[in-house]
Amino acid sequence: MPAVLNVSAYLFTRLDDAPELRPLLRGRALAAGLKGTILLAEEGINLFLAGDADAVRGFIDDLRADRRFAALTTKESWSGEQPFGKMLVKVKREIIRMDRPTIRPESGRAPAVAPATLRRWLDQGHDDDGREIVLLDTRNAFEVDYGTFRGAVDWRIERFTQFPDAAASHRDDLAGKTVVSFCTGGIRCEKAAIHLREEGVHALQLDGGILGYFEQVGGDHWAGECFVFDDREALSPDLAPLQPALSGSAARE
Repeated sequence: MPAVLNVSAYLFTRLDDAPELRPLLRGRALAAGLKGTILLAEEGINLFLAGDADAVRGFIDDLRADRRFAALTTKESWSGEQPFGKMLVKVKREIIRMDRPTIRPESGRAPAVAPATLRRWLDQGHDDDGREIVLLDTRNAFEVDYGTFRGAVDWRIERFTQFPDAAASHRDDLAGKTVVSFCTGGIRCEKAAIHLREEGVHALQLDGGILGYFEQVGGDHWAGECFVFDDREALSPDLAPLQPALSGSAARE
């Protein structure tokens, strides 16, 4: 088995002390020999880490000891080399920028659909109420080009801040349908589903995102790979890297 454990995780949870948490978490990560990126904001945490498996899991366990992070869940994959060049901890205005301050996932999530349920819906061609399903890819266009669900809607956005305007332009196309928003790990599609529901669209989010779907279901109804923000470049549905990790680069946002 490859030696480096890679984890991604996010959680919308109120953090009033993000600037104070930054040096604490960076010190813990460096002491554990980890590399990657941790983003902190008032709305929560978003992280991508890699290193020795016991060290990574120990760091996550320590995080969960803080009640604000108790519900943090991770998605794991493996690589032969360290895919990150350094350990970064940043404080941001949002852990995923949408520029819609009224969207507050920490106050309540949009309903989610489990990967196995989505596969069943796609197999049968409709949801359990007989409604047409629209798979809505909320990622940036260059990510979508690596791979996506067959038949998914892609609005060719270049950054997530464009999503609300794109949704307004296509809202009529979504009327009367069950829209399942999806993204790499769940963070973007969580905000997207809340926004769509506020706009009157019957929207759900894919629980765990694409990587959660790969982990639980595999590649059914998927074509291509899933782009990831590190030197592995992309993962296949069996969570294997598209290419070996290269040294010296950090995760892009």
